[in-house]
Amino acid sequence: MKLTNNKTILFITGAFVSHICWDSWVDYFEQRGYHAIAPPWPYKDDLPRVLRERQPYDVDLADLTLTDLVDHYANFAINLPEKPIIIGHSLGGLIAQILINRGLGSAGVGVHPIPPVGIIPYEFTFLKSTWKVLGLFSSLHNTLLMSFKDFQYSFVNEMPIHEQLIAYEKYAIPESKRVARGGLTAAAKVDFDKEHAPLLLLSGSLDNLIPPHLINRIYKRYKKNASVLEYVEMANRNHATLTQPGWENVARYISNWLNKVS
Repeated sequence: MKLTNNKTILFITGAFVSHICWDSWVDYFEQRGYHAIAPPWPYKDDLPRVLRERQPYDVDLADLTLTDLVDHYANFAINLPEKPIIIGHSLGGLIAQILINRGLGSAGVGVHPIPPVGIIPYEFTFLKSTWKVLGLFSSLHNTLLMSFKDFQYSFVNEMPIHEQLIAYEKYAIPESKRVARGGLTAAAKVDFDKEHAPLLLLSGSLDNLIPPHLINRIYKRYKKNASVLEYVEMANRNHATLTQPGWENVARYISNWLNKVS
C-alpha cells in the first residue's frame, strides 16, 4: 500500500504498566521532528503508586473491556490532525494491529505484540507468564496487580535485581481482567488477508511473555500482498524493552524503519 510521510505518532501502552513507560520515547521522537503522544488508558491517568492504592477495588478499571480500550485509541487516532503512525507495546501492539487493520494509521509498529485472536499461543514461557494475569476463577469485579515475582519472570528477566525492583515500583499498576481476557475473543480479531499500511513487528530474544517464536508466527499469518511488512528479532531484549537499558537502540531501529517507508 501507499507509504506515508506523516509525522504524528500515537503510542499505545500494554497491560499492567503505566503509560509513563513511553516518556523517554516521546522525547526521542519529538527531537527527530515528530509530534508524539502517549495517552493513558481510561481510569489510569494517575501515578502508579496512586493506582496501586486502589487495588483491588477500582471498579471503573475493573469494568473496562478490550472493546472499550480499542475504541478509546481509535477515537484518538480519528481525531488527530493527520492519520498517525501507531506504535504499541504488548497488548498495545495488538491494538496497533487492529487499528492499522481498520485503516486508522499511516504506519504501524507492534513492539513485542500480543497475538490477534486465531493465533493460539502454545509457547511454554507465554503460558507460564499469562495464566495468572487472566485472573481465572476470580471475580471480574476486582482488578489484578501482578506480583513482583511474576513481574520478574514476565517483564524484567535477566536484569539486575535492583533494576527489577526499580522498574516494578516505577511502572507496575493494576489491571482489568476483562481486558486481559478480551484477547481471547473477537475483540482481538484482525483480517490477515487485508492490505494494510506499513507494519513492523519487533520481538526480543529474552522475552518470556511474548517470545520471538510467537511473534514470528504472527508475521507469517499476514498475507504477503502489496503491503509493507517486516519482522525483526532484537538481541538481549526482554518484555520491558521500552525502559530496559538500551531502549534507544530499539527506538533508533523504528525511526530508521519509518524513514525507510516514508
